[in-house]
Amino acid sequence: MYDRILVPTDGSDAMETVFDHAADLAGKYDASVHVVHVLDRRAFLTLDEGMKADVEAELAEQGERAVAAAADRFETAGLTVTTECRSGDPAEELSATVAEAGIDLVVMGTERGEFSRSMMGSVSGKLTANVDVPVLVVNLVAE
Repeated sequence: MYDRILVPTDGSDAMETVFDHAADLAGKYDASVHVVHVLDRRAFLTLDEGMKADVEAELAEQGERAVAAAADRFETAGLTVTTECRSGDPAEELSATVAEAGIDLVVMGTERGEFSRSMMGSVSGKLTANVDVPVLVVNLVAE
């Protein structure tokens, strides 16, 4: 049913719950895992030009660490993993990854909160509306 599972990560500790779900499904379906971190460059629009390069470099390094840590987690579970770091609008980049990498399931996290923010304006909400594959959205905030 599923051959390639996309797992976007921000590197936070809360991602462990998402990784658990993705690893369980990948194991059951003998699927590979494609871990992606997207550097959201829109966050730099108001930064002073002199600061942009340093901030972007630091955030890119954090993204590389995030995908490496996730890959270690999935490899320890005996799964085949690929990693990728991208930059741009997260929903657009993840949608492109789904198409380019032949993804057939996305497992991602979301923070609960006000409905309009967490579903309508969120990356998970936008991705769900823009891809033709199932998207499993896992709450990152414990009850």
